[in-house]
Amino acid sequence: MDKKVLNVGGNSKVIPLPEHYTGWQHILLDIDPAGKPDIVCDARELISLEARQFDAVYCSHNLEHYYRHDVPKVLKGFLHVLKPDGFAHIRVPDIGMLFKLVAQNNLDIEAVLYQAPGGPVHVYDVLYGWQQQIEKSGNDFFAHKNGFTEKSLVQILRRYGFNWVYHGTGNLEVAAFAFINEPSAALASSLNLPIKN
Repeated sequence: MDKKVLNVGGNSKVIPLPEHYTGWQHILLDIDPAGKPDIVCDARELISLEARQFDAVYCSHNLEHYYRHDVPKVLKGFLHVLKPDGFAHIRVPDIGMLFKLVAQNNLDIEAVLYQAPGGPVHVYDVLYGWQQQIEKSGNDFFAHKNGFTEKSLVQILRRYGFNWVYHGTGNLEVAAFAFINEPSAALASSLNLPIKN
């Protein structure tokens, strides 16, 4: 049977998943029906889905869209839908690196950090959500309500049941592979782990 990945808040299946999910069954969950997700659901309500059905949860640039007090609900939902040997793959903006860049380069909140395929990304976009997308869609749920450093992301993952967390930073992003149980050598190899645990 194919492995299954739940793409939480992925917006559209047009956006490719990382290469290690090639051949996996891709189930898209999103609060916005516009991207035609397989499951229309708020990630705070994952507990309503069938338990232990996914080998992985992929959550790229979505966790920062929840208030801090709601993050535990989302993470408990991840634990609920994951198989015991499954993992959560989480990517969020690196607020720690953003602060360093702003301080070291004396950047204004209006400063452009980089050019994305959809247009320029400013300091305020990383902090508060991509304003161009929020304005165009009219949906406030695209706004950022929270932020993470590498340390804070790892701490909250461990606090809410992910005992093995491999993590790293780069390109203004924190990435983590979070496991309930220690991953097998084969799985660790397929994901190019460890980064750090």
